[in-house]
Amino acid sequence: MSTENRTVLVTGGAGYVGAVLAPQLVEAGFSVRALDTCWYGEDVFPTLAGDPRFQLIVGDIRDSEVVTRALDGCTDVIHLACISNDPSYDLDPGLGESINFSSFEPLVQAAQSAGVSRFVYASSSSVYGVKEEERVTEDLAPEPLTDYSRFKAMCEPILFSYSSDSFVTTVIRPATVCGYSPRQRLDVVVNILANHAFNRGVIRVFGGEQYRPNLHIDDMCDAYLAVLNAPATLVQREVFNVGGVNHTVRDLAQLVQDNIPVDTRIEVETTDDNRSYRISSDHIQEVLGFTPKKGVPDAVRDLVGAFEAGLLPGSFDDSRYYNIKRMNELLNEVG
Repeated sequence: MSTENRTVLVTGGAGYVGAVLAPQLVEAGFSVRALDTCWYGEDVFPTLAGDPRFQLIVGDIRDSEVVTRALDGCTDVIHLACISNDPSYDLDPGLGESINFSSFEPLVQAAQSAGVSRFVYASSSSVYGVKEEERVTEDLAPEPLTDYSRFKAMCEPILFSYSSDSFVTTVIRPATVCGYSPRQRLDVVVNILANHAFNRGVIRVFGGEQYRPNLHIDDMCDAYLAVLNAPATLVQREVFNVGGVNHTVRDLAQLVQDNIPVDTRIEVETTDDNRSYRISSDHIQEVLGFTPKKGVPDAVRDLVGAFEAGLLPGSFDDSRYYNIKRMNELLNEVG
């Protein structure tokens, strides 16, 4: 089926990744619907204004009527929607569970009933927990350490239980995404370091020897496109790690410093958080020929360009850039 005849529903489509993914899907020839609560704002698609191939649906994946309407006529689903990262999840575990887990199987069932042919689920590389192996491959058993990662892991077999010749299911386990997006996050490691380096001239490193796999946001979107465009036999019931180079936090700080056009200094502090993660992305390269084209330096330079252009005002104070701050606001409004 050509892309012109395919309509992709991106849940969480107005989020950090979705705001970059939707325009890339449209550019590739797909029609796109983004379903999102828009807790962080609706104005995150500046290049898609008035484009007939794009539709934003403001709604909640826990609302079955909204989901049914959003799925009508769709051929593919990329499921990104979730309460993202452990601190935000822990603010209200009941809310996190309802969005990240309880709504998942009903969404899969609704997608299958609507005639969707492919369902791609954004899990997380955090499902592995802490592994001693230097090459953490998809064959290793998940050992999640938090409720956020536990529910990510629990959704995977649920999705695969619905696989059929007419319903192709794929799981992506991404590294931590970095770089610029119209719905910016400044609460993930590379983006945190770049913000502090450019705007305060200081890069604070806690520990430094822990490994943190990162992935440029454009490569994350390219991976989803690779899965959508691949023959069904190559992606059915497949799990793919997607990451770039496994850098230590100290290395990340050095890469940030090397790509910031202002004087910065690196300050190293001790930490009790010695969690260290490494993932191997060889499998997606072997199966789909996918390899990241960009890296941490590109993400830092993109962020520098955004800071210089005034695209990220209030980068330390505006809650839109910080999931936990915005979640706190929303919970206080409800309370």
